[in-house]
Amino acid sequence: MKELLQNWEKKAIANLNKYRHFLKKVRIRDEIGRLPDLHQEVFSNVDCLSCAACCKNYSPRFKTPDIKRIAKHFNQKEGVFIENYLRLDEEGDYVVNTKPCPFLGSNNHCSIYEVRPSDCSRFPYTDEDVLLKRPALTLKNVTFCPAVFAVMEKLTEVK
Repeated sequence: MKELLQNWEKKAIANLNKYRHFLKKVRIRDEIGRLPDLHQEVFSNVDCLSCAACCKNYSPRFKTPDIKRIAKHFNQKEGVFIENYLRLDEEGDYVVNTKPCPFLGSNNHCSIYEVRPSDCSRFPYTDEDVLLKRPALTLKNVTFCPAVFAVMEKLTEVK
Protein backbone atom coordinates (compact mmCIF):
# COMPACT_ATOMS: atom_id res chain seq x y z
CA MET A 1 0.00 0.00 0.00
CA LYS A 2 2.83 2.41 0.81
CA GLU A 3 4.24 1.88 -2.68
CA LEU A 4 0.82 2.48 -4.21
CA LEU A 5 0.53 5.79 -2.35
CA GLN A 6 3.94 7.08 -3.50
CA ASN A 7 3.39 9.91 -6.00
CA TRP A 8 -0.34 9.20 -5.85
CA GLU A 9 -1.27 12.69 -7.12
CA LYS A 10 0.50 12.15 -10.46
CA LYS A 11 -0.85 8.61 -10.75
CA ALA A 12 -4.40 9.81 -10.07
CA ILE A 13 -4.27 12.36 -12.86
CA ALA A 14 -2.63 9.89 -15.24
CA ASN A 15 -5.34 7.31 -14.50
CA LEU A 16 -8.43 9.56 -14.72
CA ASN A 17 -9.50 7.99 -18.02
CA LYS A 18 -9.17 4.51 -16.53
CA TYR A 19 -11.38 5.53 -13.58
CA ARG A 20 -13.86 7.28 -15.88
CA HIS A 21 -14.17 4.16 -18.03
CA PHE A 22 -14.56 1.93 -14.96
CA LEU A 23 -17.26 4.15 -13.43
CA LYS A 24 -19.15 4.27 -16.73
CA LYS A 25 -19.21 0.47 -17.05
CA VAL A 26 -19.31 -0.63 -13.39
CA ARG A 27 -22.01 -3.01 -12.22
CA ILE A 28 -22.63 -1.41 -8.86
CA ARG A 29 -24.19 -4.51 -7.30
CA ASP A 30 -21.03 -6.49 -8.20
CA GLU A 31 -18.63 -3.99 -6.62
CA ILE A 32 -20.55 -2.46 -3.68
CA GLY A 33 -19.70 -5.40 -1.42
CA ARG A 34 -15.97 -4.78 -1.87
CA LEU A 35 -16.11 -1.18 -0.61
CA PRO A 36 -16.17 -1.73 3.18
CA ASP A 37 -13.06 -3.96 3.12
CA LEU A 38 -11.22 -1.67 0.70
CA HIS A 39 -12.15 1.32 2.86
CA GLN A 40 -10.72 -0.41 5.96
CA GLU A 41 -7.55 -1.45 4.15
CA VAL A 42 -6.93 2.02 2.76
CA PHE A 43 -7.63 3.85 5.99
CA SER A 44 -5.20 1.63 7.86
CA ASN A 45 -2.56 3.35 5.67
CA VAL A 46 -3.93 6.86 5.10
CA ASP A 47 -3.86 9.50 7.82
CA CYS A 48 -6.35 12.27 7.08
CA LEU A 49 -4.74 14.54 9.66
CA SER A 50 -1.50 14.58 7.69
CA CYS A 51 -3.36 15.79 4.59
CA ALA A 52 -6.65 17.63 5.19
CA ALA A 53 -6.74 18.67 1.52
CA CYS A 54 -10.52 18.35 1.58
CA CYS A 55 -10.83 20.89 4.40
CA LYS A 56 -8.19 23.17 2.91
CA ASN A 57 -9.60 23.35 -0.61
CA TYR A 58 -13.25 22.36 -0.70
CA SER A 59 -16.42 22.73 1.30
CA PRO A 60 -19.08 20.27 2.27
CA ARG A 61 -22.72 21.13 1.84
CA PHE A 62 -24.29 22.36 5.04
CA LYS A 63 -27.82 20.97 5.02
CA THR A 64 -30.56 22.33 7.30
CA PRO A 65 -29.99 19.71 10.05
CA ASP A 66 -26.24 20.48 9.97
CA ILE A 67 -26.86 24.22 10.29
CA LYS A 68 -29.29 23.71 13.18
CA ARG A 69 -26.89 21.37 15.03
CA ILE A 70 -23.78 23.51 14.55
CA ALA A 71 -25.55 26.79 15.35
CA LYS A 72 -26.82 25.20 18.57
CA HIS A 73 -23.26 24.06 19.34
CA PHE A 74 -22.13 27.69 19.06
CA ASN A 75 -25.20 28.88 20.95
CA GLN A 76 -26.11 31.03 17.95
CA LYS A 77 -29.23 31.58 15.94
CA GLU A 78 -29.10 29.76 12.61
CA GLY A 79 -29.17 33.04 10.70
CA VAL A 80 -26.16 34.34 12.62
CA PHE A 81 -24.25 31.12 11.95
CA ILE A 82 -25.06 31.34 8.25
CA GLU A 83 -24.07 35.01 8.10
CA ASN A 84 -20.75 34.36 9.86
CA TYR A 85 -19.61 31.19 8.11
CA LEU A 86 -21.62 30.26 5.02
CA ARG A 87 -22.55 31.36 1.52
CA LEU A 88 -24.81 29.93 -1.17
CA ASP A 89 -22.93 28.25 -4.03
CA GLU A 90 -23.91 28.00 -7.70
CA GLU A 91 -26.13 25.00 -6.97
CA GLY A 92 -27.97 26.73 -4.14
CA ASP A 93 -26.22 24.80 -1.36
CA TYR A 94 -24.74 26.38 1.73
CA VAL A 95 -20.95 26.01 1.82
CA VAL A 96 -18.23 27.66 3.91
CA ASN A 97 -17.40 31.19 2.87
CA THR A 98 -13.61 30.84 3.23
CA LYS A 99 -10.78 28.49 2.32
CA PRO A 100 -9.53 26.70 4.24
CA CYS A 101 -12.58 25.71 6.24
CA PRO A 102 -12.92 28.11 9.19
CA PHE A 103 -13.26 25.12 11.52
CA LEU A 104 -9.91 23.59 10.49
CA GLY A 105 -7.21 24.09 13.09
CA SER A 106 -3.50 24.53 12.38
CA ASN A 107 -2.99 20.91 13.45
CA ASN A 108 -5.53 19.75 10.82
CA HIS A 109 -8.07 18.89 13.53
CA CYS A 110 -11.67 19.98 13.11
CA SER A 111 -12.90 22.27 15.87
CA ILE A 112 -16.50 21.08 15.34
CA TYR A 113 -15.69 17.42 14.72
CA GLU A 114 -18.42 16.09 17.02
CA VAL A 115 -21.12 18.16 15.25
CA ARG A 116 -19.56 18.43 11.76
CA PRO A 117 -21.76 18.36 8.64
CA SER A 118 -22.92 14.97 7.43
CA ASP A 119 -20.93 15.46 4.21
CA CYS A 120 -17.77 15.68 6.33
CA SER A 121 -18.54 12.61 8.40
CA ARG A 122 -19.25 10.59 5.25
CA PHE A 123 -16.33 11.88 3.17
CA PRO A 124 -14.62 10.48 1.12
CA TYR A 125 -17.52 8.06 0.48
CA THR A 126 -15.14 5.16 -0.09
CA ASP A 127 -17.40 2.79 1.84
CA GLU A 128 -20.63 3.98 0.19
CA ASP A 129 -22.38 3.55 -3.14
CA VAL A 130 -21.80 7.29 -3.72
CA LEU A 131 -18.30 6.36 -4.89
CA LEU A 132 -19.78 4.36 -7.76
CA LYS A 133 -23.04 6.24 -8.39
CA ARG A 134 -21.63 9.77 -8.64
CA PRO A 135 -18.74 9.50 -11.11
CA ALA A 136 -18.17 13.26 -11.45
CA LEU A 137 -17.73 13.59 -7.69
CA THR A 138 -15.46 10.55 -7.51
CA LEU A 139 -13.30 11.81 -10.38
CA LYS A 140 -12.91 15.15 -8.60
CA ASN A 141 -12.17 13.52 -5.25
CA VAL A 142 -9.59 11.11 -6.66
CA THR A 143 -7.38 14.07 -7.62
CA PHE A 144 -7.04 15.42 -4.07
CA CYS A 145 -7.74 12.51 -1.72
CA PRO A 146 -5.23 9.68 -1.43
CA ALA A 147 -7.89 7.39 0.05
CA VAL A 148 -10.16 7.75 -2.99
CA PHE A 149 -7.16 7.21 -5.25
CA ALA A 150 -6.18 4.00 -3.43
CA VAL A 151 -9.72 2.59 -3.45
CA MET A 152 -10.12 3.36 -7.15
CA GLU A 153 -6.77 1.71 -7.88
CA LYS A 154 -7.88 -1.40 -6.00
CA LEU A 155 -11.24 -1.46 -7.77
CA THR A 156 -9.66 -1.14 -11.21
CA GLU A 157 -6.90 -3.71 -10.69
CA VAL A 158 -6.87 -6.41 -13.32
CA LYS A 159 -8.00 -9.56 -11.60
